[in-house]
Amino acid sequence: MNRTSCLRFGASILWSFAFSLAGCHSAFVEATIDNQGKSPVRLVEVDYPNASFGVGNIAALSQFHYRFKVQGSGTVKIEFTDAAGKVHDSDGPPLSQGQEGRLSIVIQPTGEVVWRPELLPSK
Repeated sequence: MNRTSCLRFGASILWSFAFSLAGCHSAFVEATIDNQGKSPVRLVEVDYPNASFGVGNIAALSQFHYRFKVQGSGTVKIEFTDAAGKVHDSDGPPLSQGQEGRLSIVIQPTGEVVWRPELLPSK
């Protein structure tokens, strides 16, 4: 193989690798539930289009992280129980299939929920 052929072959390998990396991206939402209260919350469940995730408890002043893929369209919701046994629920932003980014769900000391979406539109 001459020098020109080797350079062309190397360039084609690099382009193939670059295109394969560009095609391997999968859209996920990085969710964080941030308990800013002075008491733990328990039985935490987040519902999003066509699925859900949850955790048994989140300690006071702690966070829980979860990564999910949006498979459908609809509103995200959270439900949890505070230390006094009161059930809280809150509706969050709408999600669309293929959407990606970050979603912070902040549980205030009062039990109110603040949603902080940083989401890109679906492609």
